[in-house]
Amino acid sequence: LPKRQSGVTFRKACELAFKRSIPPFFEPLGAKPFFLKNKEYVSMLQNINPFYSSLSLSALILFPLLGGLFVSFITESKIRTIRIVGLCTSFITFLYSLFFWLEFDNSTPKFQFVETIQWLPYSNINFVLGLDGISLFFVILTTFLVPICLLVGWSSIQKSKKEYIIAFLVLESLMIAVFCMLDLLLFYVFFESVLIPMFIIIGVWGSRQRKIQAAYQFFLYTLFGSLFMLLAILLIFFQTGTTDLQILLTTEFSERRQILLWIAFFASFAVKVPMVPVHIWLPEAHVEAPTAGSVILAGILLKLGTYGFLRFSIPMFPEATLYFTPFIYTLSVIAIIYTSLTTIRQIDLKKIIAYSSVAHMNFVTIGMFSLNMQGIEGSILLMLSHGLVSSALFLCVGALYDRHKTRLVRYYGGLAQTMPIFSVIFLFFTLANMSLPGTSSFIGEFLILVGAFQRNTLIATLAALGMILGAAYSLWLYNRVVFGNFQPNFINKFSDLNRREVFIFLPFILGVIWMGVYPEVFLESMHTSVSNLIQHGKFY
Repeated sequence: LPKRQSGVTFRKACELAFKRSIPPFFEPLGAKPFFLKNKEYVSMLQNINPFYSSLSLSALILFPLLGGLFVSFITESKIRTIRIVGLCTSFITFLYSLFFWLEFDNSTPKFQFVETIQWLPYSNINFVLGLDGISLFFVILTTFLVPICLLVGWSSIQKSKKEYIIAFLVLESLMIAVFCMLDLLLFYVFFESVLIPMFIIIGVWGSRQRKIQAAYQFFLYTLFGSLFMLLAILLIFFQTGTTDLQILLTTEFSERRQILLWIAFFASFAVKVPMVPVHIWLPEAHVEAPTAGSVILAGILLKLGTYGFLRFSIPMFPEATLYFTPFIYTLSVIAIIYTSLTTIRQIDLKKIIAYSSVAHMNFVTIGMFSLNMQGIEGSILLMLSHGLVSSALFLCVGALYDRHKTRLVRYYGGLAQTMPIFSVIFLFFTLANMSLPGTSSFIGEFLILVGAFQRNTLIATLAALGMILGAAYSLWLYNRVVFGNFQPNFINKFSDLNRREVFIFLPFILGVIWMGVYPEVFLESMHTSVSNLIQHGKFY
């Protein structure tokens, strides 16, 4: 079709597109297929079918921002309207993100839905957005958790309610941008921008007196580490003349330069994971943050560091990655054993889950640096699983704190009689946290151990100790809180979970079981991207 003909209907255009073996709704790759070289034909399809070009990552990023802007114009007195607008905005963003999964082409390792927006064209720095099998599920996890966070604060947040919803919508936009960004400098900008709304969430809506100190500690720890990454990005820019990841992946750095750059990136990502000994900020931030803040912190922000390793450090500096693999293994094993033992002796419910998060995330780093298919895919699955399980455990703690205003374990006991629904849900997520077969964590940890065993049997054996210690602190916690004797001197009023809270937990339960019983749905989207990562670094 050289021109758009007036008689061409939408149905005819779709039939023609299907005959030529191209889905009519989108171009899977950034490049045009060979039979769509004629620009007029493409514009015809775009004119006839608006969905053809509607899957836009920039729209996904901007929509929560626009929702936050709209909420800011509503008066504070109409709090119910503000909550509904915020919830609808985040829920529509989640539904829209699912279309990217539906339209995702599993057969190609290239970045999909690529958009380039000129920002500083003279300096060769542009907004480049794109998704592949590694980043796709992190975007969906982000859009899934934000509506949950808004529902959690529905009745428990009593001050600055409008600003609370705006903060979460802005945070959602920034987190999606981090996972979609294919330009190093702009990745750094959004990577650091995420700190601002999170700093405000902890400092303003935190639950105890030390919340300001915890907010500053969180902000300064992560900001200081990232300054080294900024220097490394400037060094890369002056050497290559670009910060576009797709070009940098084809650029070779000398081995000495790779080691220098890898250390700079490591300083930034290790604080975010967090790895021992730079993990001190995490338990403090978790304890002081509101429940929704802890959910986002555990579910998404901890994944930024491990995602950074997968997206930048491993593919861009393959020789340095191999050089530092024993160092990462050593740090990770120390972190798994040390934080698991530390978890057992904690008395604060949130600190117990926070320290267990450190152990799980260091399990992830072992999988990533095993540099084989099973290890890397297992680490991505465990990150997604941890985003669900750890977030749900923080919601369980939040449900107790909202009722009894304490998180100290010694004040609880005998909840099996007084809160049976809560006890069953808490048991499910406790078992998922200790990687019971049939739950999502088991698949991730099993694949990581398979991958690690191929590289180093000693490391795999020591890492497996983490699973045993994980069972110890998980069951020990559950036993003290749910069974045992009543504590009527401390807590004498009880109410089980209400409908809103049960509704919040349901998607987490379904997600954990789905990922545990049929993980292939998630793995098939990762296969090509992960195998391309391994071949690119010549790790096989």
